[in-house]
Amino acid sequence: MLSVYPAGRGRTVQCAAAVSGWSPQTECGRGGRNQTHNGSADGDSAAGAGQARGESEPDARFTFANERTFLAWSRTSLALVVAGLAVVQLLAPFRGVPWGRHLIGTPLILLGAAVSVISYLEWKRNQRALRRGEPLVRSRLPSVLAVTIAVIAVIAVALSLYSAVAGT
Repeated sequence: MLSVYPAGRGRTVQCAAAVSGWSPQTECGRGGRNQTHNGSADGDSAAGAGQARGESEPDARFTFANERTFLAWSRTSLALVVAGLAVVQLLAPFRGVPWGRHLIGTPLILLGAAVSVISYLEWKRNQRALRRGEPLVRSRLPSVLAVTIAVIAVIAVALSLYSAVAGT
């Protein structure tokens, strides 16, 4: 089955069988070579600016997966900001520690802002690597998120215990 992803002028598309690892000799009809929008083999059309830099249009599945990952991190950052605001505005004050809610909520809001920015930079870096055919760099976000939330949880427990002891 021949399946070619759409492309713009001068952009290169690949047969889906070649990308997914199936035999390009039998599946793609042209020996598995990349094809430009007009069906000619690589290099037959004018090279675009991206191709001059060694870039080509990546498989749409990888582009969409990269975008879905970015959107998931964006939702996480929004949830962190909302959670931080909820802690600051809605959590009952700690006895003996009037600034306790801010000590818990402010890092959550800042973490949400950081995740938002870092996720965009990672999306951009991954998209560039996909276009250049380079390996993807491992994400720092899971470790940053896990460590920061663990620290905030320890602070919350300490404040809660201190408030309980100070209130008796």
